[in-house]
Order: sequence, then C-alpha cells, then structure tokens
Amino acid sequence: MKEGIARSAAREKAGAGGRIRVMLADDSVVVRGLVTRWLAEEADLELVAAVSDGALALKRIAELKPDVLLLDVEMPNMDGMTALPKLLAAVPGLKVVMASTPTLQNAEISLKAMELGAADCLAKPSSGRSLEAAQDYRSELVAKVRALGQGRRRRQEGFRPGTAAAPAPRAGGLYGRAPVTLRRPSLLTPKVVAIGCSTGGPQALFEIFRELGSRIRLPILITQHMPAKFTTILAEHLSRIGGVKAAEARDGEPLLAERVYVAPGEFHMIVEGAGMQAKLRLTQTPPENFCRQAVDPMFRSLAKAFGGQVLAAVLTGMGQDGLVGGRAVVEAGGTLIAQDEASSIVWGMPGAVATAGLCAQVLPLGEIARAILAAAAGAVR
Repeated sequence: MKEGIARSAAREKAGAGGRIRVMLADDSVVVRGLVTRWLAEEADLELVAAVSDGALALKRIAELKPDVLLLDVEMPNMDGMTALPKLLAAVPGLKVVMASTPTLQNAEISLKAMELGAADCLAKPSSGRSLEAAQDYRSELVAKVRALGQGRRRRQEGFRPGTAAAPAPRAGGLYGRAPVTLRRPSLLTPKVVAIGCSTGGPQALFEIFRELGSRIRLPILITQHMPAKFTTILAEHLSRIGGVKAAEARDGEPLLAERVYVAPGEFHMIVEGAGMQAKLRLTQTPPENFCRQAVDPMFRSLAKAFGGQVLAAVLTGMGQDGLVGGRAVVEAGGTLIAQDEASSIVWGMPGAVATAGLCAQVLPLGEIARAILAAAAGAVR
C-alpha cells in the first residue's frame, strides 16, 4: 500500500517537472541489467544510457545531459576517477555518485572523488550477500538518485548557490521555498560540538575543517551516514585536511578536548556520563530514520549529558535525521545551526531542523566554521 502511494506521488512529480535523467557507467553486465530494471520501475526516473566504461560515458554525456551519473570506480579503458573531472566539465552541475565495493582502497578513492566534485558514494553489496542486502542497495541507490536529481532541478528552476536569489533567512522570514523562524542561541559556552550530515557531508566537512583546523579546544563528534571502512578513511582525510586528531570512535573511550570522533559505519555513537566522566559508547540498537549510524541518538545523548552546553550543526543530507535529536538539544538549552539550502547538495536534514524553528542560524557552508568558532569563543586557541 505504502509503495503504491509513493509511486503515485512520484508519477505526479514526474508529470509536473519531467523525469530525472540518469546515466550509468559500470563494466558489470549484471549491475547494468539490475539498475536498468530498478529505474524502469520508478515513475519519476529515466535511465538515458548504461555504458561499460568512463570513455563511453564521456562520449555520450554532453549529448544526453543527465541530471545524475552513477559512476563505477573500477572499469577498463577509463576508470571512474580518470573520467570524473572530464564528465563534470562536460555537464556543469552534474551530480555524480561513485559506486564501488566496500574496500579500504575503494573507500579512499571514493573520498578523493568527493574532494574532486562527486556528490556521494555507494558501497556495492558483495556477490555473496543476501537478497535483503541487494534490496537495501536498490533502496539507497534510488533514494540518492532522486534526492540529488530533485536538488539539481530546484537549482535550475530557481536560486543558484552564492547568488542574491538565495538570501540568508531572517527570523520569521522565508528561505528558499520554506518558512524559517530563528531562535536565540544559548548564552552558555559549549563544552562539546556535534555535527550530523549525510549526502554531500564529506565535502562540507572538508571545507569546514580547512578553516576550523585545530583552533578549537572542544571535542567534536561527527555522525556522517556512511558505510564501514568509508568512515575510517573519512577520519583520516579530516586529520590531514584540518591538522586535527580525528579517528573513528572506540567504545568506552573518554571524551577528550582537541579530538574529533567519527561514528563508525553500522554503529550509533552516543555519550554516557558528563564532564570528566563522559565516555563514548557504540551501540547497534535498531536503525533510526532508516540509518545506523544516526544523528538523532548522538544529539539526544549529548543533550542529556551536557544540557545547554552543546553546539550542534546539521549539514547537507537527505531525510530528516537530526530533527528529533536537534529538538532535544534546544529543549535542553543548547544551540543548533544548519547549513542553508543554496549551499547544500540536498536540503533534507538541514531543511527539517530549519523549518521546524530549531535553529539559531541557517548559514552558507562557508560561514559555518566561523560560527562554530564564535560560539565556542571561550574554548578557542
């Protein structure tokens, strides 16, 4: 029943604005066949081409002008990384999702691809995985394609990042297509910073940490929706980019100043205790918002542990993870900020907290590091 309602809504969207155009580049005949069938069943998505390598994708992409490209990392003739910058140059605004088997090497390649302009990554299930894993991959693939395609269409139809058509919100005013009401920030100096993000999150984190660096003495907790192995590499990139001590969190370790903790894939990261007694816990309790790791458990636990001395930020991502936990943060007296729509690859998560009236600020990505430093002024080098 729910599936039928979702498809009916998708048909209405497709009829209103045209279907989202998708291109696939993957050397696996099996993958091309599966993705072709999956996308054919979605009323608002259209597969315009399925090719076997990057060179063929480059040959056809300027003519076909897809909204979203699914790009395999490992292919003959021209691999995904070689093709990526050429494909992005051929179609300005193209949203590229890198797909690869979840190995450390491929995770490193995918994170590097996101630094170079890819929008997101997908971890392919191994050939021996269950039918359930394949269905989960299908659901994730379709959701990412849809969210990225819709975001690109909104930019084509209206505002563009960095232009006067997307002004910063004012209390009680309008931002983009949704009303945003701002609230007063906490008057307390935060003892911890927490960041939640999903689609487009790695790129946003890279930009923030380039400016933030090691200038802040507070512990920073990050929950980014990402598979295992990919979060390992994400922490390594943050260490290199920001000159910080960043690593995947370990169960039971103390929460220390000047450290960055990244929630590992498949584990919720929460905090127990407070002050000098605060410790990180990794749990495999059920997914929240269809995610594990999820932002909501992290935010809720910090609100309980630190009350009004929490500074939380919600960055680009699809869905609304962070909404419930963000409400707990502000109800405990803490401060919540969000990335604005114009600079977000997908304004799902930040849009949810912004339009719920939970944020003290809704900012372009380039201003978020400065906002964190200003809020934590008493804990800055």
